[in-house]
Amino acid sequence: MAGIRFINVSFAYGDKKILENFSLDVEDSQIMCLLGPSGCGKTTLMRCLIGLNKPSTGEIYVGDRCVFSKDKRINIPPERRGIGVVFQDYAVWPHMTVFENVCYPMKKHKLPKDEIEKKARYALEQVRMSDYAPYLPSQLSGGQQQRVAIARALVSSDEVIVMDEPITNLDAKLREEMLLEIRQIQKNIGTTILYITHDQEASLQLCDKMAIMDSEGVLSQLGTDEDIILRPANRFVFEFIGVSNFFKLSKKSGVWCFHDNENIKFDGAIPDEYSSVVDMGVRPNDIVFDKNSNIRATVRRSVFLGSEYNMFVDFDGQEVRVQRSTFDDGAGDIKEGSEVGIKFLNPVFYNAKEA
Repeated sequence: MAGIRFINVSFAYGDKKILENFSLDVEDSQIMCLLGPSGCGKTTLMRCLIGLNKPSTGEIYVGDRCVFSKDKRINIPPERRGIGVVFQDYAVWPHMTVFENVCYPMKKHKLPKDEIEKKARYALEQVRMSDYAPYLPSQLSGGQQQRVAIARALVSSDEVIVMDEPITNLDAKLREEMLLEIRQIQKNIGTTILYITHDQEASLQLCDKMAIMDSEGVLSQLGTDEDIILRPANRFVFEFIGVSNFFKLSKKSGVWCFHDNENIKFDGAIPDEYSSVVDMGVRPNDIVFDKNSNIRATVRRSVFLGSEYNMFVDFDGQEVRVQRSTFDDGAGDIKEGSEVGIKFLNPVFYNAKEA
């Protein structure tokens, strides 16, 4: 198998810079999810990797092989980079059978006929599509077509596969099944996968590591899902991953209070580095109801989602989202219109001037 390395890669469309000195290492036999808002440069980076975009600076390695270097004047053509690609729209040939679709890239490389057949059947077996080999794409569901696209990527390269939003066009149940399929295929073969997405939930289910890009194309954080969720590197990461609530706290006569309201005091600890104004971030599941709390709120909406209640409470004119497990004692007894006390667990703090 092979890892992927981007070193100081820059790319622009005319005067608009998309990537500037971007560096990232994807370890061998790892699923790395590259996550960020629309327009941040995720797909541009993928196109640089597979050879469809030519960076203005930097180097790109697949394993020990340099596939692009501006300074060394290396730019290996896409078909010779040995990278399998799975696109959002499947991109299977409608006039070819499943088997012919999988064989196509190997025929383009003029592999021996017996080797083509052997590899194609093995790839179809990995994605559980062997029985559909004679079918046309029009006879398949969206999930089955995506499996064909993955099988085709596997015969292009069982070392490195790039997936660009591969499950976006599937319904919720198929997305869940496809994520499990991708994870299992990767475990069976050990392929290195770079998974491009803006889908946070898919990333958390699938990845070994996550790379978070901000709207300017800057790598904000690289780490495991636990690192990203529990130890966000900055406010952007905290806000982008998952649902968050933010509260403005200010210091009045040596006491921290909410919304410049001296009657609503915050009784938690705030680091000494913050002098007068701070933004406090709290996850919905880190807000608990406590009848003894001096911070009072009113439940405006309560939505039952099966495993949890999604509640929206009014706190001093601010809507706050609270999540409570269905198994919490009394979770279902709290009705809309009820007054509750709230308490904040595991808050994080940022300078109020940060965007």
